[in-house]
Amino acid sequence: MLRAISLILMAAAVPALAQDQGATLSGTVDSGYYASPTGAFRIKVPVMPELGGAVTDTANVVTFHDNFGLQITVGAFKQDATLRWELSTRGTKDYLIYFLGTYVLPDFKRFCPGTRIESAGYSADFLDGTLFAYILLPGGSLFDDRPVFGAAPATPTVAKRGNAIFVRNGYTFVISSELSERVTEGSQYKKTVQEEDQILRDRLAGVVSKMQFSDSPAAKPAGTASTTP
Repeated sequence: MLRAISLILMAAAVPALAQDQGATLSGTVDSGYYASPTGAFRIKVPVMPELGGAVTDTANVVTFHDNFGLQITVGAFKQDATLRWELSTRGTKDYLIYFLGTYVLPDFKRFCPGTRIESAGYSADFLDGTLFAYILLPGGSLFDDRPVFGAAPATPTVAKRGNAIFVRNGYTFVISSELSERVTEGSQYKKTVQEEDQILRDRLAGVVSKMQFSDSPAAKPAGTASTTP
């Protein structure tokens, strides 16, 4: 059965791997674009090596991270027969809620006990149906040791991640990004929940705008990119 655990583990491992410039990728980087090893998508690399940018991946997940507050994880999970059945019987909205609750959220909770969904919303118009979920992770920030403004918090910050979950060409995509400002701005941080949600939604939409999705394997060989949706 499919698991989304690598979505968490890859993000947690990035700081240790960032200095390892010789780390081997499962996918490929060419002319500024990362291509998934599954052929499901390619994306313009959003980080720069000169700013501490690193790209790490597994067969299903790629993480982009730099030293200035950027962290983006893109997971593409091939739907097996069970997931295809769940989608066909539940419909898109309920399937995405099911996927979040069954695969994504439990792995966040294993990574950070006390993790919870702060808010969520479904957009029927974005990519033919996208679930946006905003998750709080106590002590789960990748930037907890790098406050830029104000004093560092006495206790680990509650990290906040935005997640966009959608289906494309037989894959369930999970795009995740931490709102690093909650840590890097220290005591100067004053955003409301609604402002945070909008910032994360805009960033996730920006990630999607940089992606090119391959057609369904049944229609075209994997690795052949189409235009951005």
